Amino acid sequence: MSLLAVENLTVGFDSGTVPLRVVEETSFALAAGSTMGLVGESGCGKSVTAMSIMRLLPSPPSRVFAGRIIFEGQDLLGLSPEKMRAIRGDRIGMVFQEPMTSLNPVLSVGFQIEEVLRLHRGLSHAEARARALEMLGHVGIGAPERRLAQYPHQLSGGLRQRVMIAIALVCRPQLLIADEPTTALDVTIQAQILDLLRRLKREFGMGLLLITHDLGVVAEMCDTVAVMYAGRIVERATAEALFRRPRHPYTHGLLAARPRLVPKGGKLATIAGTVPPPGRRGTGCSFADRCPRVLPRCRSERPELAPVGDAQLAACWNPVP
Repeated sequence: MSLLAVENLTVGFDSGTVPLRVVEETSFALAAGSTMGLVGESGCGKSVTAMSIMRLLPSPPSRVFAGRIIFEGQDLLGLSPEKMRAIRGDRIGMVFQEPMTSLNPVLSVGFQIEEVLRLHRGLSHAEARARALEMLGHVGIGAPERRLAQYPHQLSGGLRQRVMIAIALVCRPQLLIADEPTTALDVTIQAQILDLLRRLKREFGMGLLLITHDLGVVAEMCDTVAVMYAGRIVERATAEALFRRPRHPYTHGLLAARPRLVPKGGKLATIAGTVPPPGRRGTGCSFADRCPRVLPRCRSERPELAPVGDAQLAACWNPVP
């Protein structure tokens, strides 16, 4: 049984007379102890999917129109707010995109880590402080006694991200969702954060859902990959199969557009156009207007995910051979 299974999830936002569906019929599964990458351009619905799993989207205006989110055998969408709060931060942790805006600027680092332990474990101040110091050591923060008394603005971007990871993992969750955990960090710090996540995943035996637009991160970290475009999963595969032979034209374009050395005067590969916004995705394939392999039926019939190899599924009428 999967640790997490998202089944036909459709999420939208009320906007005027017609709700805008941002995530549509999205399905994927994550096994315990494995890492899955959710990949795509900005605006494709990755973060909305993550926030839906955590049930952190404000409702209204957000609405789940269909689907289930099964975690350890129970549907998170059917839980009461109280039961969901007991899971969130305890059995499921999350590292948000920007630590400076995710951490409370007027509370010390120590208070924010200890608060999770007092809420979910009922620990005393002294017990929570001891666990917080231990967790800072786990995430590689030196001088933990001094850091506990500091505030977010007193820390570098890399240290703030480590604090976010400490908060997410202090209760030893079964699942960690990391939403663009290396955004806005320099290359050296990015590598350190990825090494840290890899080590802690192994030590704690947890599943990791890694949301990113960086295919280099996916190649380094992930066992399986789901590629998202315009709110839908367009390809699912093992990381090995995806990088060896991408089958959806969008995935193929993403891989071709990776930064690389080019001859002087040469051009980097790009994908023409932009992701269509919700409400303007058409009735067929949402990638049709940007696709070099488009067929007439692509504009009128929406393809479903179907097997295109031993370890791959693609939603495409004319997959890359």
